[in-house]
Amino acid sequence: MVSYLTRVFGVGNLRMAEDVVQDMLLRALETWPVYGVPENPPAWLMRVARNRAIDIVRRDGRFRHIAPGLERELASGESLSVEDAAFAGEIRDDQLRMMFSCCRPALSPEAQMTLILKTLCGFGVSEIAHALLASEDSIEKRLTRARNVLRSSGEFVEIATATDIPERLEAVYRAIYLLFSEGYHGTRAEEAVREELCFEAIRLALLLSEHPESGGPRTYALLALFCFQAARLSGRTGEDGGLLQLRMQDRLKWDRNLIARGFYFLDRASFGEELSEFHIEAGIAALHCAAPSYEETDWGKILGLYDTLYGMAPSPIVALNRAVALGNALGPEEGLAEIGKIPDSERLKNYPFYEASQGEFHLMAGRREEAAKHFGKALRLARSPAEREFFGRRVRESEGNGKKGDSELF
Repeated sequence: MVSYLTRVFGVGNLRMAEDVVQDMLLRALETWPVYGVPENPPAWLMRVARNRAIDIVRRDGRFRHIAPGLERELASGESLSVEDAAFAGEIRDDQLRMMFSCCRPALSPEAQMTLILKTLCGFGVSEIAHALLASEDSIEKRLTRARNVLRSSGEFVEIATATDIPERLEAVYRAIYLLFSEGYHGTRAEEAVREELCFEAIRLALLLSEHPESGGPRTYALLALFCFQAARLSGRTGEDGGLLQLRMQDRLKWDRNLIARGFYFLDRASFGEELSEFHIEAGIAALHCAAPSYEETDWGKILGLYDTLYGMAPSPIVALNRAVALGNALGPEEGLAEIGKIPDSERLKNYPFYEASQGEFHLMAGRREEAAKHFGKALRLARSPAEREFFGRRVRESEGNGKKGDSELF
């Protein structure tokens, strides 16, 4: 809805579009319990939003200057179709087009991604802060600066030609990637997994793949990664809804159709000379999906791919994942030593799996008391009920107060 109204009002009036959507949803909360849910709720919401837009246009003459003829089109009672406002070759999806609109060159890549996640992916400030390993205060400041830049632009259509798409593609990739990651990990929700976010990310990536300016090896690699990861969603939780470690997952529950789609997209991503971080991550996910069992996972190849990934896109998270792979390939002591070498590890101090990874390796080495300490730290850093339940269970198992389980990582 924000995307649709921003197309109507222009990206410079993003805050106005957000206010209209908020008013519309409040009205639905007030009227639907009294008069009943409309026969077509989406159409009702769109109509109320459009009528609210008409009221604003009539009250505030500046919109006539920003978008001549807007009031006449809105007052006609006909919603603007995507095609009516589209330029030749434009991506015909309001949300995805708005993502590109948020990627103004005047904004830093971090600000672009923050704006997309907050405005179009439904992330809260705390979720963005966790996803980007930043403080909530810095995220608030980024959002304020970004909105001020858009407000000062005074432009109605942000993307003028399809050739604007490639230079803005990086931030869109990152936002869709983080959207999928939030669904896969469910860091701020009651559910351990939020499948709807994962499949929305897949939908947006498919739209990218269908456009000549954004469909290419890197987009197909991203799609392959999403399919491989989404295939495992049903196996990541147990009957009680709690998280399951990789060793404990029932691989018969993994979606074989999605795995096949993943290999299809990975094959399409192999054309040409481009090798991106998405290619490497998709390769890692493919090795996990192809392994008949946890014990038969080729950790050596996975470690080699993480070596390549770290060389291409070094970060504390990649370094931690590489250390986990190394520990699985060579042993827990080697894994712990590698975790101790992570550069800029201070950025991981609030990341619960940093502590949990150390706990797992100590448990593998038979040091239960030390493992329990790290799992206790992870428990205090847990970001969701599912994580709190999982880390609490690992504390109990380490202390010998719960069902003994094999030690392994996600």
